[in-house]
Amino acid sequence: MRRRVLPERLARSELEEARLVAALERQGGVQLGTLGRGNHFVEFQESDDDGRLWVAVHTGSRAFGQAVLEAHLPKATVTETGLRRLDAETLEGGHYLADMGVALAYADANRRTIMAAVVELVNTVLRFAPDSIREISCVHNFVRRETHGGEELWVHRKGAISACFGEPGIVPGSMGTPTFHVEGRGCERSLCSSSHGAGRIMTRSEARRRIGVRELHRQLRGVWFDERRANALRDEAPGAYKDIGRVMRAQAELTKIVRRLRPVLSYKGAGS
Repeated sequence: MRRRVLPERLARSELEEARLVAALERQGGVQLGTLGRGNHFVEFQESDDDGRLWVAVHTGSRAFGQAVLEAHLPKATVTETGLRRLDAETLEGGHYLADMGVALAYADANRRTIMAAVVELVNTVLRFAPDSIREISCVHNFVRRETHGGEELWVHRKGAISACFGEPGIVPGSMGTPTFHVEGRGCERSLCSSSHGAGRIMTRSEARRRIGVRELHRQLRGVWFDERRANALRDEAPGAYKDIGRVMRAQAELTKIVRRLRPVLSYKGAGS
């Protein structure tokens, strides 16, 4: 596989675990600019408002993020609920937060590398340059120090985005249903957070059992996708996900819809 040069800010990262330095050097350059598996995607989406075409990229820190987890999880203590915890005030907790910050930076660099490749392709094939000024960046797996109700808290968002007042965000549905650009309403009862997407109603194995290739084609009518991978994409069929419209109505107190977009071309990650 092609190895990319890591951005300088990543190459100079001071990781606290030797194994993470090796993981970043060994896998980081190879996986930079790749989607990965699961629900990660690149999509061309058309705005209902004005017909403008948008590009959306959903992916993360790839194997490096998993390496951060595996390096720090053994140091965590198990709580009475069965969850694991690290005290942020300890040396171990501080090391985890620092390494997680590098993983978030890697994820951002990964998305930007993919977006740059898409921009180059659009410029070459369609002869126009996308408008990068209208960029929206949004993450949904992270922990951050914030103030809520006058109290300093560590807010851990897993499958949730930050939705502070006026903050831009992205809430996708599935590869056959709309994506929404939103602004946060700053709802303190939700710690200024909202859902990051539709969420699944079927497990992957259930979706593969219940949704065949013909049904996948029916659900994706009007959306371009790699039909050679139709069998592999059955567990990502729109029917495996919740109704994104209902999700948006349920969180109307958390986010304001700015723009609704329908998928025109959807490419899901392949391989590892």
